[in-house]
Amino acid sequence: MADTKSGRAEQARNQERRRIERDVAEALERGDEPEPADDTPVECYRRNCRELAAFSVTERYQEETGKGAVEATARLCEIHTAEESPTNLDKAYADYVFRVEPLPDGNH
Repeated sequence: MADTKSGRAEQARNQERRRIERDVAEALERGDEPEPADDTPVECYRRNCRELAAFSVTERYQEETGKGAVEATARLCEIHTAEESPTNLDKAYADYVFRVEPLPDGNH
């Protein structure tokens, strides 16, 4: 390849393409690896609450445009979980979800 502006640009494109191919190949190799366990205790999502989270609260509802679903999940302490209730019932649809699940003992 000649040492011209277009030759250098082509070399740069080829180098970038090879880097992307390597990154994709490495990601595919790691795809079967399990995610590392995060044993860090999680604090309650509510502002100024330092209690440890005990429950995961999830609500899935129709987005305002009606084009898809929105899913919001928060980890909350026992007190704040008791205060939770569905907030988007006006956007409920066939796959609407309001779910409260206890966190595994190791995560709170």
